[in-house]
Amino acid sequence: MTISTRGAAAKAPAVLVLEDGRSFRGRAYGAVGETFGEAVFNTGMTGYQETLTDPSYHRQVVVMTAPHVGNTGVNDEDDESKKIWVAGYVVRDPARVPSNWRSTRSLDEQLVAQGVVGISGIDTRALTRHLRERGAMRVGIFSGEALADEQTLLARVKQAPQMVGASLAAEVSTDEPYVVPAIGEKKFTVAAIDLGIKGMTPHLMAERGIEVHVLPATTTAEQVYAVAPDGVFLSNGPGDPSTVDLTVIKAVLDRKTPLFGICFGNQILGRALGFGTYKLKYGHRGINQPVQDRTTGKVEVTAHNHGFAVDAPLDKVSETPYGRAEVSHVCLNDDVVEGLQLLDQPAFSVQYHPEAAAGPHDAAYLFDRFVQLMEGQRA
Repeated sequence: MTISTRGAAAKAPAVLVLEDGRSFRGRAYGAVGETFGEAVFNTGMTGYQETLTDPSYHRQVVVMTAPHVGNTGVNDEDDESKKIWVAGYVVRDPARVPSNWRSTRSLDEQLVAQGVVGISGIDTRALTRHLRERGAMRVGIFSGEALADEQTLLARVKQAPQMVGASLAAEVSTDEPYVVPAIGEKKFTVAAIDLGIKGMTPHLMAERGIEVHVLPATTTAEQVYAVAPDGVFLSNGPGDPSTVDLTVIKAVLDRKTPLFGICFGNQILGRALGFGTYKLKYGHRGINQPVQDRTTGKVEVTAHNHGFAVDAPLDKVSETPYGRAEVSHVCLNDDVVEGLQLLDQPAFSVQYHPEAAAGPHDAAYLFDRFVQLMEGQRA
């Protein structure tokens, strides 16, 4: 990625080029320069600040389906990590002036400050339909001195790495362990393996009396158990789950320590149980995805950000090296597996984001379910 500190105020011409040759011309938004990634679309109408700072979007160019973006500006409270992780940002109609009492700067200014190359003024509805029909694919955004003829730009897009086979968790994980203390009385200790964790996740656990030890993605089983955990948490994160070493999660399952995984963590649990994973055509990304909890029959509106899914049977209980397992949650749009649970030991996971940052709060009960598992194990 090459960038300039000049922002979209310059209204520089920009072009977005997909790897199948289709292109869209618009104006620079954020930093001017070039960037590459996987083109994906997000259907959320709010929560763009949380989306931008979600490490699961590392190496992805996010297309916003909501036409008007940036109207609430940017504040210092809603970031989910230390930086913007998206590789590029695509909007149709950026707000000219932010208007919110919490806003401290505009979205455009924030993108420029962090060197995020974007494009505005294109038909994002047409682009989204194209991605739904053809699938997520590599893309480049070019503006300023990076502009060239489209065949040259297309060749550069095709040189960018694919998402399949990408091992990215260690690139977004914390370098050093840190602790999020329990709020109020401490009841449990949890070792959270950071594969791209969002800030709201340990906060919600802390609200439930959990002291959260956030550990790097490269942590060992010995380091996990050095904190004497009552439970282990596997976070969300970017990349292809087939690239992850399963040694630590298998050690946790062998010791029957209560385990809770979300998003990338769900895919890793699935692989440890012997299920495969596969890349979805265009993935689930947004804050309005309907999921049914098959253990209760309840339907939840949930926040998603995943391009891979677990290949597990929906119609039967499966035998695994760790006992019986079943699909606990399913997406009502397309029957994609959205959760797993073991029936013979305390472990479960979901494919979506129950921390609701951004998104609805329908799935917050899953943190309470994790607490119940730890209570049961302690008893």
